[in-house]
Amino acid sequence: MKNLFLLAVLCLLATVLYAQNPASPGASTSGRFTLQGRAVDTASAPLPSSTIMLLNPKDSSLVNFGRADEKGAFTFKNLKAGNYILKISFVGFLPYNQVIKPTGEAVIDLGALKLKPITKELLEVVVRTAKAPLTIKGDTIEYNASSFKVPPGSTVEDLLRKLPGVQVDQDGNIRAQGQEVKKVTVDGKSFFGSDPKLATKNLQAEAITKVQVYNDKTEQAKLTGVDDGKKEKTVNLELKEEFKKGGFGKITAAAGPASNNLPARTEVKGNYNKFDSKQQFSVIGLGNNTNQQGLSFNDYQDFRGSNSFNWNDNADFGFSSGGRFIYFGGDDDESLGIPVDGRAGRGFSNNAAGGANYNYDTKKTKVSANYYYSQTRLGLDAIRNRQNFLETGSFRTDETSNQVNFNANHRLSFRFEKAIDSLNTIIFIHSSRLNNGNSSLRTTQELNRVGQALPSGGNAPDTLSTRNQTQNLNDLQQFGSANTLLYRLKFKKKGRSFAASATYQINKNDADRRLDANNQFFEATNVNDQIRVIRQNQGTNSLRNEYKASLLYVEPFAKKYFWESFYNFSLRYDEVDYDVLNRGDAGQIISRNDSLSRYYKNNYLFNRLGSSVRYSFKGLNISAGLAGQQFTIDGEYASDQTSPVFNRINRTFTTVIPNVSLNYDMKNNKYLYSGYDVNVRIPSSRDLQPIINNTNPLFINEGNPDLLPELQHNINAGFSYFNPGSFTNFFGNLYGTYYVNQIVYNQTVDPQTLITRTKPGNITGGRNIGSYLSFGFPLKKTKATLNLNSQLNFGKNLTIIDQIENQTYNENVNVGARLDLTPTEWFTFYGNANVGVSNTRYSINSGQNQTIVNNNFGGDMNIKLPHDVYINSSLNYRVFKNDRFGFDQRIPILNTSIYHILGKAKKAEIRLSAVDLLNRNVNVTQYAGQNYTQNESVRTLARYFLLSFSYNMRGVKANMRRNGY
Repeated sequence: MKNLFLLAVLCLLATVLYAQNPASPGASTSGRFTLQGRAVDTASAPLPSSTIMLLNPKDSSLVNFGRADEKGAFTFKNLKAGNYILKISFVGFLPYNQVIKPTGEAVIDLGALKLKPITKELLEVVVRTAKAPLTIKGDTIEYNASSFKVPPGSTVEDLLRKLPGVQVDQDGNIRAQGQEVKKVTVDGKSFFGSDPKLATKNLQAEAITKVQVYNDKTEQAKLTGVDDGKKEKTVNLELKEEFKKGGFGKITAAAGPASNNLPARTEVKGNYNKFDSKQQFSVIGLGNNTNQQGLSFNDYQDFRGSNSFNWNDNADFGFSSGGRFIYFGGDDDESLGIPVDGRAGRGFSNNAAGGANYNYDTKKTKVSANYYYSQTRLGLDAIRNRQNFLETGSFRTDETSNQVNFNANHRLSFRFEKAIDSLNTIIFIHSSRLNNGNSSLRTTQELNRVGQALPSGGNAPDTLSTRNQTQNLNDLQQFGSANTLLYRLKFKKKGRSFAASATYQINKNDADRRLDANNQFFEATNVNDQIRVIRQNQGTNSLRNEYKASLLYVEPFAKKYFWESFYNFSLRYDEVDYDVLNRGDAGQIISRNDSLSRYYKNNYLFNRLGSSVRYSFKGLNISAGLAGQQFTIDGEYASDQTSPVFNRINRTFTTVIPNVSLNYDMKNNKYLYSGYDVNVRIPSSRDLQPIINNTNPLFINEGNPDLLPELQHNINAGFSYFNPGSFTNFFGNLYGTYYVNQIVYNQTVDPQTLITRTKPGNITGGRNIGSYLSFGFPLKKTKATLNLNSQLNFGKNLTIIDQIENQTYNENVNVGARLDLTPTEWFTFYGNANVGVSNTRYSINSGQNQTIVNNNFGGDMNIKLPHDVYINSSLNYRVFKNDRFGFDQRIPILNTSIYHILGKAKKAEIRLSAVDLLNRNVNVTQYAGQNYTQNESVRTLARYFLLSFSYNMRGVKANMRRNGY
């Protein structure tokens, strides 16, 4: 199969080379020539870094591009004989245009080409020229969307794939100029919150007139007016005027026959948008049983209890970075959370989702609100094989599980910003979520002792030690809400500013679980210990309230120096009631299990005061600061709230936090950064409670009231470079973390039953070091681009296994390449290859050292045929290998579709799709942990066919005056 894939790629490359053989339009000779000249103003002064473009005279498509040097000179070498339009642009000057016709000479020197400055008189003259496919203004690149052709009905994601310097991977993640895009806006406004994919996957490419890629300032830099040197890569989509005058959208319906003893496949999705200069309104929706989950990343995070929506416009001030100033570990597990799997393509799922987004934006008032609902019913049939390594041997766990989850998520957010005057701004932010779900999980686990090596050679046979059969039935309801009031004051003195914020958060979790487990211990010597049966009802009621406040003051004390000080306060109240009731054989409640039940109340008080000095001048930003923080936990716990005696936990942790950063925005689109900081991870309330949790009877955990906070010493450095003339980009970074008092889960394995008991503890010495490099460049401008990347990671993880320190060393190497071919309007190809190798070494049992290989090869091709017929095909070939355990899984996934654009207006599309044409789809993962290795296979939706119809709703047509520029 791998050879077939490589053969297919070679055939495609041959097609591309053949497609590029014909001469450019208007060619009169078969020779090649060099074109050169100089861009100057009317006084013959050079215009350095002018944008120089060669365009096709037929459709103004981009043929070549570059930038002038410091003297305004430019050169295009090895041009095919043919006619071109030369276009030169420079800020503040009218674009220069000239038709270039080959003369037969090897070098055509145009000499000095004068650009006229823009004046009031010249603005009154209509200048008709070819549209520029792209314009470069400093670190901003603006693409003219009409110059990059995509099939009718394409999304913004399809358009972005065509743009030089922009890459979109198979999951829809965007990289521009070698860096990850953090934010996508529409006409400068947010679109359904902060998820870039919601805009790129739902908006139509034909609605976009311009795509702007630039480095945006951080929220705190906008707040203070002081540039902190940190940048966020942002894409802004500018809508066409006619799409602002009326609504536009797209609706798709699809159906396919039943196959493989599975029901028929159906799918419906749509979106509608109505935008103008002040307002944006959008609705989206979907429903399907084709594993296209409506569970967004934010919904998934919210459901897991991570409160990802509570970032609150960087209301938690500190060290010019924003974000949460304190974090806890693992508290969400108190809710008996349903084991949600947010990854698409696993198991079988029925999905529905829908939402509405509204933005109102004027100079003084900005309002943004959105509501999003999603539900997923997911079935997972999984097979897992895990091997745990001990000092004296190892044991293997073979597991089969059947799981059905239902999750329903409501998410609401609202943001109001009011500029009281030019100096005062007030912001109110509300976010809330309401989740409910249920699940049924049935598992069978067999624990086998791995046979030891025999003196005569070979190994003794494995012996079955323990068998466990468990059924978990869960019901869960969650509610969370966060409300923040933020006040910003900019003083008349430049650089002086003040900000204050107040936040209230509430999280409520109610969950019920029915646990039935049957455990057989074949090696037990006591008959009474050979079978253990657990029948329990487990219920949790959890309430969490938190009050937060922050202050920030920035004072310039010299022309280039700023003093930044901040204060953070947090007061959090937790109350958790966890009841475990024992059931009899007939299902009746016979007793309360006081050894597993727990009730606790915790009060968390946090104070942090910090200050830093910043130097900022001509792109160079250096900051050094120090903060002192104190965290106090005052709690009580018992087996029940009616207990006459409560145990107390009263701990105070004081830590000094340093922070150093350097950001240097150099000339010629070069950027350098480095920094050092310390993160503090506070033990979770669950980890501090010395109470047993037997959710998995073979894997029991218990808390530790003596835990200390974990300190993470982080260092990072990076460099990026982008050449807007050649679209060559380079990005590289180095990072490292050293752990002090790292919270790890130490293990003790019962030698007879193989039951594993874990208890958190502190250990120092773990580390993680890594780097990421990417390099992209055009093989042929506007036609072919190659991107190379590599990632290295070296980790040392420490864990106590049976009172012996185990050191696990991981060495991960990933190398990847991506080839984007867009030689003509009728053909595109995007190919990628990623090779990953992970070496894992164990100190307690070096005989189990192993190498894991995870490779992925893929390609996506689109061909336009006559009469508006298109063929799209994609191949994804995955390889999973682990020679140590004889694991070798190779999975080719081939998807193909043929579609036809209907009607003169090209508003409709009919498509026939075949998904997993080879019927090979299965979800496989493999992983090596601190003292174990595991691989998992999940039965997943395989080959099916769909016939779909799509209709594009378009805005009111308007006769727009076409300005030449």
